Amino acid sequence: MNKKALRTLYKQKRAAIPAEQQVLLSQQIALQTLQLPIWDKQVFHSFLSIISFGEVDTSYLIRLLQEREKTLVVSRTLMETVHMEHFLYDPNQIEANNKWHIPEPQGGIPIKSEEIEVVFVPLLAYDIAGNRIGYGKGFYDNFLEECKADTLKVGLSFFPPEPLIEDIREGDIPLDYVVTPKEVFEF
Repeated sequence: MNKKALRTLYKQKRAAIPAEQQVLLSQQIALQTLQLPIWDKQVFHSFLSIISFGEVDTSYLIRLLQEREKTLVVSRTLMETVHMEHFLYDPNQIEANNKWHIPEPQGGIPIKSEEIEVVFVPLLAYDIAGNRIGYGKGFYDNFLEECKADTLKVGLSFFPPEPLIEDIREGDIPLDYVVTPKEVFEF
């Protein structure tokens, strides 16, 4: 399947999951991250979930990172340049939802992309080679390009991988892992 068809399909699949089940699945995903070989790292980036879009709720993962005294970084999108600014996580700086329905920090202590060791990446779908599909704007590809080559890229998904995403572009950056409620996929 191509990206457009997969975007449509996975938006429908996520919308079909009842809210109570999404909570349980998100908790299972957070616990599955404990299997990853990432816990020796210190600086982690997490997306802040758009719950109305049916995304994996990262609040459980964020709590896990805080319990392990990890440095947590979150981002604000710069729509006009298709880039992101990164800040140390401070719940007092988070605006519930901007005009695009994305919860974001309104400021704080800036962090450079090169300082981040692990990035938890949102996605709609992914394939068995670690290629991911987001919403199609390219924010995360631009962000991941700015990170160090050894930064670990971890997708979070309610679903198993697709066999193939047909129209992967040269600039698309594959993931190292995807964590689902039942297992971890390594690429």
